[in-house]
Amino acid sequence: MAPAALPGLLPLCVCLLLTSGLAEAGKLLVVPMDGSHWFTMRSVVEKLIHRGHELVVVVPDVSWQLGQSLNCTVKTYKASHTLEDLNREFVRFADAQWKNQGQTLYSVLMTSARGFFETIFSHCRSLFNDKKLVEYLKESSFDAVFLDPFDMCGLIVAKYFSLPSVIFTRGILCSYLEEGAQCPAPLSYVPRILLGFSDAMTFQEKVRNHIFHLEEHLVCPYFFKTVVEIASEILQTPVTVYDLYSHTSIWLLRTDFVLDSPRPVMPNMIFIGGINCNQGKPLPEVSCLSLSKIGIIWLWIFKKIFLTEL
Repeated sequence: MAPAALPGLLPLCVCLLLTSGLAEAGKLLVVPMDGSHWFTMRSVVEKLIHRGHELVVVVPDVSWQLGQSLNCTVKTYKASHTLEDLNREFVRFADAQWKNQGQTLYSVLMTSARGFFETIFSHCRSLFNDKKLVEYLKESSFDAVFLDPFDMCGLIVAKYFSLPSVIFTRGILCSYLEEGAQCPAPLSYVPRILLGFSDAMTFQEKVRNHIFHLEEHLVCPYFFKTVVEIASEILQTPVTVYDLYSHTSIWLLRTDFVLDSPRPVMPNMIFIGGINCNQGKPLPEVSCLSLSKIGIIWLWIFKKIFLTEL
């Protein structure tokens, strides 16, 4: 987190999310993640475009849905893998989740998930290998980077160009949300996200919560090893995952405070409610007359049965 930059970033966040024509439009660099993450972020991107903000979306040339049908500038770069590679790794990852339910954090991060996420992580090296694109981004004078943190390339881009970063997420594995935002999360009261405990934990659950937190610190550095290597190579200095997340200026959390365990939050953590992949359809209208007719029918059936039995 960058406290010194926070007062200047809050008006930017309000400008991006709340105003419509009442403030000067901003220029935003968008670094999304493919799959369902993009369906969720796309609704916000389209709203920002509609409100007159200038957006540049940077995507690999191999993806499922990224950047399609957007009324803004979309810049692509050559990916190091094919669509078949992406499909194969995702199917392997998805199948493992169904077949091995209840598996440990180690088995999830180091086996089934690692291959898929390393394919995603490799995008960033490909982006910075495109020198023409990097020069374009450097000269474009963006106000901020709007990113999905699961890809993590947006974090590297923001740090490389020294831009404020706005994270759009439901949550982050491995305690990096709390550590990156410098947000207290006492383990005796705040359960880890994958355990499914409530805030009223038993003694045994509190012990398990502490052990799981220790597992995160042991396993997660190996899971993010590729990201750290790519980031250190691009930034020309040794970095850690914490270094990348701590650069975040605004955390837009796609959840509601009342749905999570009670916990302290920092001023730059903003709850924006749940945003689903598709816009929900309105409930059908039901008139009181229709309900009355249904009640009369049920009453007639009840009397018919009751009188018959008598």
